[in-house]
Amino acid sequence: MSRAFVKEQESVEELPERLISEHANLVTPAGLKHIEAEVARYDAAHAAAQAEGDREAMAATARELRYWSTRLGTAELVRVPADGDHVHFGSTVTIEREDGRRQTYRIVGEDEADPAKGSVSFVSPLARSLVGKAVGDTVKVAGTDAEITEIE
Repeated sequence: MSRAFVKEQESVEELPERLISEHANLVTPAGLKHIEAEVARYDAAHAAAQAEGDREAMAATARELRYWSTRLGTAELVRVPADGDHVHFGSTVTIEREDGRRQTYRIVGEDEADPAKGSVSFVSPLARSLVGKAVGDTVKVAGTDAEITEIE
């Protein structure tokens, strides 16, 4: 058969896999729901891409689905202890910086972290400096001292 009659396969550039953290995949109940929602979202998007025959979308959604499915499979749900005496995973902590600024952060899992919305990953330098501390303790934040004023 002549090559003129053979439709050439469209090539789709392979996407690199999303990196999986080396840290334990600790999650809050809200973080677990977020991961489950991402799996469902990308599963539906992948099925739609398959139905449409959109190879690029299939590659992109398959990549995301692999990532979120892996994260779901390795998720370790951490129930937030009622102890508000010390900072721990899941705590909401308010600090006061030397210049008088007050900031509040919640310590969460890596996939749930969004510093712009006040949540930081438990592996972040800020969270690591806060964990185990109590109200009145001082920690270094961006090279300056900050006092823990509240723990929820």
